[in-house]
Amino acid sequence: MESTRIDKWLWAARFFKTRSLASDEINHGRVQMAQQAIKPSREIRVGDVISIVQAQIPRTVVVKGISEQRGPAPVAQQLYEETHDSLQKRARAIEHNRLNPEPALSIAHGRPTKRDRRDLQRSWEAD
Repeated sequence: MESTRIDKWLWAARFFKTRSLASDEINHGRVQMAQQAIKPSREIRVGDVISIVQAQIPRTVVVKGISEQRGPAPVAQQLYEETHDSLQKRARAIEHNRLNPEPALSIAHGRPTKRDRRDLQRSWEAD
């Protein structure tokens, strides 16, 4: 097997849980080859360089093997190799996210209810 569809390969390499998720990400432009948008039916070969954005963290991988079957994680990790620059950028992005968390994530129970807002207003008026 010399080539396969990129949506099948992304699923087999365990970047996405299903082929339909892989296709959706490709259609949204979050998966690119040579900085160009592609279609899910695009054929990939060993040596191709793919850019993937997952959870707002970019990754650049080189295809090392072709598979159309999803196997165990250790086998899937042998299908690609992440570039050195990509590893450094990903580590910096993870560290940045750890040091600068999203402020909305600190809200424990989501938006305040009408009752919560009234209680807040009463506490401000009492001061």
